[in-house]
Amino acid sequence: MSLPTPHIGAKSKDEIAKTVLMPGDPLRAKFIADTFLTDTRQYNSIRGMLGFTGKYEGREVSVQGSGMGMPSIGIYSYELFAFYGVENIIRAGTAGGISPEMKVRDLVFGMGASTNSNFQNQYNLPGTFSPIADFELLRTAVSCAEKRNLKYKVGNILSSDVFYGDNAEKSANWQKLGILAVEMEAAALYMNAARLGKKALAILTISDVPGKATSAEERERAFTDMMLVALDTAARL
Repeated sequence: MSLPTPHIGAKSKDEIAKTVLMPGDPLRAKFIADTFLTDTRQYNSIRGMLGFTGKYEGREVSVQGSGMGMPSIGIYSYELFAFYGVENIIRAGTAGGISPEMKVRDLVFGMGASTNSNFQNQYNLPGTFSPIADFELLRTAVSCAEKRNLKYKVGNILSSDVFYGDNAEKSANWQKLGILAVEMEAAALYMNAARLGKKALAILTISDVPGKATSAEERERAFTDMMLVALDTAARL
């Protein structure tokens, strides 16, 4: 496919770094770029899905909104991996706590991403594929969190196709299998990375648990621990 792609306006591969942070919210992407990057330039605004490239600790890093859900992150991550030469995508997103151990603002690394999605049906596999994070990215991110003296959990998350629905997620059933949190993107990101021979990791902040939730402004701007760990990881690749 020639550049730019249908959803990303960068006209050359050089406009996007080899490592991309990918929050769901494009305004969180702008906040990260404005707050933590230097020499920043915007390369995308198509459909309001903002993308920026700048420098963090002297290393070039990009940050690109993905939108909500697996179809959306599936499009953006695929185009970045397949057409722009991106090697690493780090999702910096929010999730709802499932494990009773989870508290609002807790940091979670998605080692695996269980899902109720049919995204993997496209591969015509004779079984069920288990989407997992890249170990190098995971090990580096955990090390970065420890250097900042941050508490974190590493484990399996749930990537759901449903936010509202008649058949709501039965959290107790997922709890039995040790699922930490639910979000809507990581499994598709991990599958695209696996299919294209690339690397991916989801770093999540718990934005809500039963009976307690954060505001939209907090989700956009306040989860800086997650942002810094993702940036620290990107700077060490």
